[in-house]
Amino acid sequence: MNEKQDYQLNIDVETNYIDEQSDPENDRFVFSYTITIRNTGKIAAKLMTRHWIITDANNFTQEVKGDGVVGEQPHLQPGEGFQYTSGTVLDTPIGSMSGSYQMVADDGINFDAEIPTFTLSKPHALH
Repeated sequence: MNEKQDYQLNIDVETNYIDEQSDPENDRFVFSYTITIRNTGKIAAKLMTRHWIITDANNFTQEVKGDGVVGEQPHLQPGEGFQYTSGTVLDTPIGSMSGSYQMVADDGINFDAEIPTFTLSKPHALH
């Protein structure tokens, strides 16, 4: 019988405000985020799809779904990691993102890997 610890990912996020692409006077705030995914489970798994919920400070929410990440569907052996950088544009200097990756393990089991909520913030926007 398979156990929950057979299917686990560790997800770390680093965010960055991109000043040179942003235009605050026109409500354009550009952020990048670098995600590191590590298979901490016991069974290899492939990242099939992603689901993001992106919310700005006005509570405007965008939902993004798609295949893989940055054009790839990484297959991660136990202990193996994958890192990628992507970005998003907000109308406010502060926002947040959360979501999940939909995975399929080598034994055919489908599972979701939750992406914990993280904050996007222009430097010095939070006091």
